[in-house]
Order: sequence, then structure tokens, then C-alpha cells
Amino acid sequence: MEDAPENARESGSSGPGSAEPAGSARGPEEWPPEESEGSTRPLEAAPKKLCGYLSKFGGKGPIRGWKSRWFFYDERKCHLYYSRTAQDANPLGSIDLSGAIFDCKADAEEGTFEIKTPSRVVTLKAATKQVMLYWLQQLQMKRWEFHNSPPAPEATLAGNGPALHLELGQEEAELEEFLCPVKTPTGLVGTAAALQPVPAMPLALQNISLKHLGTEIQNTMHNIRSNKQAQGTGRGPPGEESPQIGEPQREEQPSAPDASTPVREPADSPKSAPKSSLTTNLIQKAKRQNNTFPLFSEGLTRNRTAQEKVVALEQQVLMLTKELKSQKDDMEAYRTQNRFLNSEIHQVTKIWRKVAEKEKALLMKCAYLQARNCQVESKYLAGLRRLQEAVGDEAGECAELLRQLTQEALQWEASEAAEGVEVSSISEYDEYGFLRVPDYEVEDLKLLAKIQALEVRSHHLLSLEAVERPLRERWAALAELAPSAELKQLLRAGVPHEHRPRVWRWLVHRRTQHLHTPGCYQELLGRSQASKHPAARQIELDLNRTFPNNKHFTCPTSSFPDKLRRVLLAFSWQNPTIGYCQGLNRLAAIALLVLDEEESAFWCLVAIVETIMPPDYYSKTLMASQVDQRVLQDLCSEKLPRLMAHLGQHRVDLSLITFNWFLVVFADSLISDILFRVWDAFLYEGTKVVFRYALAIFKYNEEEILRLQDGLEIYQYLRLFTKTICNSRKLMNIAFNDMNPFSMKQLRQLRTAHRERLESELRELERLKAEYLERRASRGRAAPDGCASEDEAEGEA
Repeated sequence: MEDAPENARESGSSGPGSAEPAGSARGPEEWPPEESEGSTRPLEAAPKKLCGYLSKFGGKGPIRGWKSRWFFYDERKCHLYYSRTAQDANPLGSIDLSGAIFDCKADAEEGTFEIKTPSRVVTLKAATKQVMLYWLQQLQMKRWEFHNSPPAPEATLAGNGPALHLELGQEEAELEEFLCPVKTPTGLVGTAAALQPVPAMPLALQNISLKHLGTEIQNTMHNIRSNKQAQGTGRGPPGEESPQIGEPQREEQPSAPDASTPVREPADSPKSAPKSSLTTNLIQKAKRQNNTFPLFSEGLTRNRTAQEKVVALEQQVLMLTKELKSQKDDMEAYRTQNRFLNSEIHQVTKIWRKVAEKEKALLMKCAYLQARNCQVESKYLAGLRRLQEAVGDEAGECAELLRQLTQEALQWEASEAAEGVEVSSISEYDEYGFLRVPDYEVEDLKLLAKIQALEVRSHHLLSLEAVERPLRERWAALAELAPSAELKQLLRAGVPHEHRPRVWRWLVHRRTQHLHTPGCYQELLGRSQASKHPAARQIELDLNRTFPNNKHFTCPTSSFPDKLRRVLLAFSWQNPTIGYCQGLNRLAAIALLVLDEEESAFWCLVAIVETIMPPDYYSKTLMASQVDQRVLQDLCSEKLPRLMAHLGQHRVDLSLITFNWFLVVFADSLISDILFRVWDAFLYEGTKVVFRYALAIFKYNEEEILRLQDGLEIYQYLRLFTKTICNSRKLMNIAFNDMNPFSMKQLRQLRTAHRERLESELRELERLKAEYLERRASRGRAAPDGCASEDEAEGEA
């Protein structure tokens, strides 16, 4: 640690020539000469190879212990290969460093460190602490170089080298903040280490790998052939004259592990002899003092001479000095360990962020590719549909071919496109149980439904990474719900599926807390069971007509129809003035699909009917509903003048289409992905949201409607066109941005004015009706001569 740091480029990445394991195990005479120590090399120069001898702990039974191995790094695979000697042709194994972390313990045997991979832990030991730190720093930089390198081979062409070296230089500078770069240990690492004889082990058998016996035999035969060739040319392999010299510095004999000690490390990790910690040293020091100087522990007795006292004090000073030095060494070891672990945490965090960024980029790329696939398939199906309309039912090969292609297109699924390739196919039902592709009997409508499903999938994939994921993160970070501008914007953007039940319960509670009493719902259920409500028959009829394209209401074993029946019966007793109105079944069903609980769905229905919608919206006269249709006409004339002029020219009455939109808040009109986003904002802001989205729907399809030049064709298009809207983000932007200004004050003024006109018209209608009944009563109903009344005819029969 005390050595001056060498040039940062000295410990750079290994060159391409050292990537192959067999090439790395060649004889040292084939390697380039080592660079001079401390020299400054240019950025373009070939970096040093990372290789050298280390002791690896392994084996089983009596041969379990340390084994000398030659290690060399493959930069293309980010693997650390090892063999018995540097001259072996085949490696014994490798360690994947791409997902590994490195660790060194201050209380372990000197030079010992660990490489922890997801599958195993490898324990290694270097000759000295300096060699250990050198290996650890180099492995850290190799790992970062691998994760920071361009993924594609073409990205490593000329021109990218300096940038990579610059990145590595920045990495070395960051590591220097934690642990100064270690000077390259001369002769112990790199190609120069291969010139040294193989480190001798206590037992020759102990250094042989029985697990890779076949590889050992191959390497032995390879070395024998190499030696014969060398003898034929008058040269011998390096190091053959004295296999006992050149042992690694400070080689230690392996100590057998204590069987009585509890095993806390992996099976392939050694039980190293730990150094004494600071606390343990202090205890042992006190014991040694008592044992070595018994007289001194009892105090300086009066019968001792002054010379003996001086000798005892000097011995204690020597002992304390030695102990202090040991403690300083321990402290320095812990400091080194702490600095290295800090650098390791820093690097692993950077790698994790880098991998997360790459994963995010790949997911986004995959989403765009899948979206593109959906768009291409959608265009293909749209082309088939147009050809069908053009050909019609004409007989011939063309019509038969079209029918065959259409059938294949409807049966094809993306998941069947390639076996083993994970592709997000279009599931049959969405998360709320709505059928994504309706089962139409007419072939052209089947194609239309599949086209719509593909377009929905395409828009969802395109917005997943760019919009949906950040939106989910914002909702996850929102701990408490409270009215605010931020919450308003989040609700307009849509609540994620996993957060929607919690958010809706909060929204409903805000609107019904003044009406809510404990046990109210159970009491209403008791009343519905005790006596039959007049609306019970109509409720029973509408149950089977509720969302026929939702599996929760069509499956015979589903509990949702029973829940819906109880919710509607309870509401009929909660609000006797309304009782039941057609449309309430769909409002309650939407609430059940999100909230699941009957009582929560009941209060959601109460919130809509009694607090959000104006009074008389669901009464027998539907007064407020009729008023809103007139308000919508005024708003369309103001914000969509071209469309309204076109509809007026063809005498199209929008209220025939839009009346149901308002009555059930688009429950029958929009696809579920958009429908629930509309309800998110509707439960918070009120009926203004319904007007905004009604205008946005017409704006979204304005150009298509303007191209239609027949009133009947326009009505047919308006009956189905809402289901063709797939881009929820575009519709939301139109509703809340393009339709501004749109104030609640303006809405209230329009409602008041149209209510007065409608009430005046109704009064006039009642007056005319009364006059007619009065004239009829005064004249009577005299039957013409010769005509028998119904009573007389029945009597004659």
C-alpha cells in the first residue's frame, strides 16, 4: 500500500491476443516482452495481460487444501481461466467475472481473497498483500470494462479505442479516491510470472485436479511433446533445470480445518486462521501480563531491588510496544479492507445502474418492435377487410383466397410466431375481464375487432416505457391521498391497475362520508330480503344484459351477478324516488369490477347518482339528462363548428348517440383501457369530465365523420366508432388540452338556461295535453252509425 502509484495505464485492460485460453497458456517465449516499470505508455499501446500464479482452495477429502494454479483473464468473455501451469494447453476451469463481486477480509490469512459469483464462491491466495490488492484492482477494472464495452462487435472498430481508454482512465481515477492503485508486483504477475518455475506444493498429488483428470492428462501429453520438440532443437523448457527454485514469496503451509468449528462459509472456502481483533488483543495482552510478570501484577514489592524493577518495566515496555505495533498492523489491515470494500460497493452500484439502463433500453426497443409488429399486422388485416368489401360474395378464386387468408389471420397468434421467443401476445381478456376481441359472427366485424385489439396493443407498448412506467413510479411514491393539483393531473393521466381500488375507495369516501352510516348497507339488504321491491323484476331482467363481453358477468360460476343483484336491490331501498333506472346496472358493475366488495360498489353507485350527477338525472322524466344533451349541442357548436354544420346538413340528431354516453358514463361505448381512465378523473372532478370526453371523441374522429355524405351511413358509423378509439393518450390530450377553456361556471350557466327552456316546453306540452283531453271529454266519443262497439260485438259473439 505504501508504494507510489504507477501510471494508471499500466494496469489497463488486457489485449485481444490474450483472450483465448489456449493462447494464454502458451510458452513464455511466445509472449511479448514486459514493459519497463514506471514508464508512461500512450493510449494506443497494447495493455498488459492479466495473468499469474495464485493458490486456489479446493479439492475433497485428504487432498482438500491449497493448489497452485496459473490464472489468466479472457476479456472477450470476462472469464478468469485457470490451469495447473502456464504451459498447459487446456484450462481446468474458469470463473465468470461479469456478475461476480470481490471480497477480502482483514482477519483472514495474508493474501487471501474471494471471488463470489451467483453459483459459487472461489477462495484464492496471493503470495503477498500487494499482489492480492493488485489482482483485486485489476479484476475490478476488467469487470467494469466488460460492462462498459459496446455490445455489438462492429462497435469496437477503429475510432472507439481512445474513448474506451478515456472511460477506463476515469474509472481508475474514481477508484483512486478509495484505494490508491497498487504498483505492479515485478515478476509475480503478468507474462513475466510465466518465466518463473511452477510453485512447489508439499505433496505432488495435492496439486493435481482429479475432478479434471482428462484435462490433466491432455496437458501432460502436450507438455511432453513440447519438451521433446525443445530437446530436438537444443532448447529446454524454462525452469526445467531446477523445479525447486523460484517458489512464491511467503508461501505458507495449509492448515487442516478444525472439524469442531461451525461451518459458516461455503463448502469450497477454507477456514483461514483469523488475526486477533483489537478487543481480543487487549484481553490476551492482559493475560500475558499476568502470566509473564506475576510480580508486576501484584505491584512492586518492597523486597525487590531497583535493578529488578527497571528490568521488569523494560520488559513490559517491550511487550506493550510489540502489542501496539500489532494493533497498528491490524488497524491498517482494517483500513485497507474498508477502502477496498468501499470501492467495490461503488463499482457494483455503478455496474448495477449500467445494467439497469441497458435493460430499460432493451425493454423499450422490444416494446417498439412489438408495437411495430402490431401495426404491420393491423394494416394487413385492414387491407384484407377492404378487399373483402370490394370483392363481396362473388364466386371465384379471389374470393376463396380472401376467405382463407382472413381465417388464417384471425387464428394466428403472436406467441406462435417463433418457438422459444418470448413475445407479448394479445390475451383474450383484459385485467378487468372484458373481451379484447369481441366474438362477432360477421367476418368483417371480426377483422375490425382484431384490428382494434392490435392497435390498442401497439399504443400500449409504445407508451409503456415512456409514459406508463414513470406514471407508476409517481403513484408508488404518492403515500397519502389529498386534493391537489398534482393529484388532479395524475388522475387525468390514469391510475395504474394495482393502485385503482385504493384510489377509488378514497374518492368515493370523499363524496359519501356525509351519507355513510355504519351498518347501512346490511340494513338495506335485510329490507330487500324481507319484502320485494317493485323494481326487483326489472333488476332481474337487466342482470343478464350487463356486459355480455365480460367473463365475470357471463360465466355461470361467477359470483359477480349475485353481488350486482344485491347492490342494485340495496340502492332501490336507499333511494325510493329513483328505485331503479336502466343504466344503473352498468354503473354498479363497473364499480364491482374495480372495488370487488359489494358495500364499496354500493357507495360508489350512491356517489354517482346522488352527489356527482345533477338531481333528476335518473328520475322517470330524465330531466337533467335531457338538459345535458342540449348543453352538449351548444358546446359542440362552439368547439366543433365544422362537424355540427355537417351533421345539421344531413339532419343527424347527436342525442340519439350521446344520451347513453352520459347516462352510464361511457360504460357501453369505450374500450376498457380508456373507460377506466375516464372514470378515474370523473370520480374526482365530476360531470365536467363527461362533457370533455364527449367533445374529445368527436374531435378524435372528426375527419372520418366529415367524409361521410349520407345520413344513414353517419348513424351507422356513430353507433360503433367509439370502439375504434385506441390511443388513450391522444384522447386525453384532446379532452384536457384542446377543449380548453372549459369552466364549471360556464357549464352551470348553460344547464340553468336549458333547464328553464325545457321546463317551459314541458309546461306548454302539459297545457296542450290538458286542452286536448278537455275537448275530447266535452265532445264524447260517438260511434258512427252502422258500427258496433267492441262491447256489443263481444256480446253478440
